Amino acid sequence: MDLLSDVLATAKTGSPASGMFVRHAPWGRAYPRIESAGFHVVLQGSCWLTRPEAEPLALGAGDAVFMPRGVAHALLDQLDSPVTETAGPEDVRIVAGPGAPATLLCGSYQLAADRTHPLLTELPEVVHIPARLGTHPSLRAAVDLLADELTATHPGADAAIPPLLDLLLLYLLRARLADSEQTTGWAAAVADPDISRTLRAVHDNPAHGWTVEALGARAGLSRAAFAKRFTALVGEPPLTYLTRWRMLTAARLLRDTDHPLSTVARHTGYSSEYAFSKAFKREFGTAPGRYRSTPTEVLKAGAS
Repeated sequence: MDLLSDVLATAKTGSPASGMFVRHAPWGRAYPRIESAGFHVVLQGSCWLTRPEAEPLALGAGDAVFMPRGVAHALLDQLDSPVTETAGPEDVRIVAGPGAPATLLCGSYQLAADRTHPLLTELPEVVHIPARLGTHPSLRAAVDLLADELTATHPGADAAIPPLLDLLLLYLLRARLADSEQTTGWAAAVADPDISRTLRAVHDNPAHGWTVEALGARAGLSRAAFAKRFTALVGEPPLTYLTRWRMLTAARLLRDTDHPLSTVARHTGYSSEYAFSKAFKREFGTAPGRYRSTPTEVLKAGAS
């Protein structure tokens, strides 16, 4: 798998949710903070996104916003419109009014709060992906397909919507990486061919006994030059990231498979269950076996 696919496979948990709503001005809708990631796509019309202590964000048809940490916010047709409703589970609803209509596709993703990755933690509270002619055609196609499934009564819609939501998340993050002007951070690291090659090596084989010298050789750099460049871009030293990825991989294996601890230990580069358990507990604050048996929502509560 490529780097972005790896990160998503590690971070996602539970099932995504989505719905559409149609409003006629004037309207205002509050979205309380949630323990998951949220998104909106404006399909028709326009609106404003507001949140505490931040400048209002104008959204037009085709614009998408992604909120990786479920920040509290509101959507309004105009900045002086009152907030008259609070978001909750719903399908398509139409609120009649005298003004222009707006149609939005909204939803949320369950991301593991205890298995964070720099790609997600370094994102701003609101990622705005404006509609620009000819850009991100895959994202636009996924939006169109989702909108069609949510508004029509196609056979098999319940089976079609979850994978389409997964594709939407992938395309949202891909668009963010493509549009990012970061000179440091995960987006910059992925764009750097030398550093991304070493990240790929770590992700492909976390069990390997990687050293800074060996990773530097992959990048075609000296040990010192590689360590400095990697740390500047990724935000942590190479072996710190290696340990982080090993632990994220271990957590996913513990959740998604029934592999014995000895197998998980070997897959993540530890020669014994004891060494693995010690490292895992240092990272997650709990033993591997307990982590595997503890409900995800309990771990989420502890992480928050």
